[in-house]
Order: sequence, then structure tokens, then C-alpha cells
Amino acid sequence: MSDFNCPNCGDAVPAQISYVTMVTCPSCSTTLYLDGAGLHAAGQSGEMHDGPKLFDLGDTVGLGDATVQILGHARFSYGRGWWDEFWGLDESQRSVWVSVDEGDIVLQYPVKAEFWPPVAPAAPLGSTFQHRDETWRVIERDKAECIALKGSFGEQLAVGERYSFVNAQSDSGALMSGEFWEGGRSWFLGFWFDPFDVRIEVHP
Repeated sequence: MSDFNCPNCGDAVPAQISYVTMVTCPSCSTTLYLDGAGLHAAGQSGEMHDGPKLFDLGDTVGLGDATVQILGHARFSYGRGWWDEFWGLDESQRSVWVSVDEGDIVLQYPVKAEFWPPVAPAAPLGSTFQHRDETWRVIERDKAECIALKGSFGEQLAVGERYSFVNAQSDSGALMSGEFWEGGRSWFLGFWFDPFDVRIEVHP
């Protein structure tokens, strides 16, 4: 455990708070973030309803050449349903997201701002653009809301946060995902994986 206690219930929080941006308290479900030397509450973590999952917090997941330690689980609603995003660190301690939606699995790394594509959140479905010497096609555009958080994350998230997103696929099969919210945006790059190709090492 860490040297920090939850300001809401007083229990010790997971040791990951020493190298991540935020955690959810396992005792009272308060979302906590580290600011300087202090630990602060940032609302509740929402209700993570149980359901079938290929992997869970603490598991090590192999996808292609990457091996990811799963540390955080976020759930997002897009009106018609929801999907899960798992945050973790790869073997080089780089931040990575693993998205799971109706059996589809995507491994994506954050893209540095100087390499973001010139795409707006209102980009029409089917529209194309040139980026990274490839042609990309917008295959999905929608809005989403964070509805539950569990575990640790390398960035600050909040239940109730809403944003727009755009997914674009290249001719080689790579996937770029853009997330847009008031005052900011971010992009992620990765590839699809078949669930049968996922290697899982379950930790008790």
C-alpha cells in the first residue's frame, strides 16, 4: 500500500498512486487524484456493473508484440449501449489503452500533439484524409459519457464527463481515435485484435 490515505474514508489507497495520476478508493469508491503532495477527492467512481470480461484489473495482457499490465477500468456510454476501456502500462512503462466493445479489441497508444491529424469532431462518416503517408476513412462518429471508473489511471477522468469521438481506419488496418471535449482533445493510434489472439496471465 501507499503512504496516502483516502480523504473520504481514511483507508490506505493503492500504491499505484505514487506513479499514476488518479485512483479509485477500493473501500468507498471515491475517485482520487494526486496534486503536489496532497491527495484530493474528485467525486464518485460510478457503479461498475459486473459482466463477462476477457481480463480484469491486475491481469497481464499480451496483444501482438505488446504486453500490458492492466491497472484501470473505465466504462463509457454512447446511448445505445456501453463499452469498456482498460488503461495500463506496457513492458516499456508506456501508457496504453485497450478498448473492448462487443468482442472487438483495440490496443492504442497516445499520439503526441504534433502528430495529430487535421480532423474535426464533426467529420462526416465515410470522409477521407491523408495522414502518416496513408489514406484514412472516418468509420465512426458519436458522443459518449464516462459512467464508471475502477482502479488507477495515467490521466484524470471523471464520471459524468462527456465528449465527442471520431474513429478513422487506414488502408493498412490501423485505427486512429480522436476524443474532443470543451477546451481539449487527444488522439490515439493502434490496431484491432481478435479476442482469440489475446494472451492473458491472470493474477489473483
